[in-house]
Amino acid sequence: MQVKTLTVGQLFTNCYLVACPHTQQAAIIDPGDEAHRILSAAHAAQWKITHILLTHAHFDHIGAASALVDATAASLFLHPDDKLLFDVGGGAMLFDFPSPEVPQQVELLTEGQKLHVGEIAFQVLHTPGHSPGSVCFYAPEHRAIFVGDVLFADGIGRTDLPGGDYTTLMRSIRRLMELPDDTAVYPGHGPATTIGRERTENPWLSEND
Repeated sequence: MQVKTLTVGQLFTNCYLVACPHTQQAAIIDPGDEAHRILSAAHAAQWKITHILLTHAHFDHIGAASALVDATAASLFLHPDDKLLFDVGGGAMLFDFPSPEVPQQVELLTEGQKLHVGEIAFQVLHTPGHSPGSVCFYAPEHRAIFVGDVLFADGIGRTDLPGGDYTTLMRSIRRLMELPDDTAVYPGHGPATTIGRERTENPWLSEND
């Protein structure tokens, strides 16, 4: 598995290009902004985009989705519990940002669903709390998980936005803490980390042992 991280938009969102080196098929995870830059990175690597995956529907994670669907004809995936948020532009108006255009056609994710990008198998984990439909994309064979805004290096997702809930978020994070220590964690903002590091060093988790 090959992973390229692009930090995009005014909120410095991590957009991930995840490619299968054997087939050159790739997924875009959380295309928050700068569609042209994301496409340029995929073209430079000679990757064919087959999936666009949204960990959740906040505006800073979906802003380039429409342009990328148009450019690639890839299927766009989102959990149904965030569909209403998605349809109204991801809450951009709450922060005085313009609401992004969003595609009409969306494939709805389910807990435990398997998505195949070339030879990479992603398992969908429904991890609400930051938003009702937050999900993580877990690639167990590659010891990697893409967590959106559920978990960060030394932090956790905010729960003060509409649909957020702290108790629910902590339950979701405890589920992630059951993964192997060496699982690479790719969050929606900030640096990558590992499950083992966050289990032992994340102050939000140690306070809730």
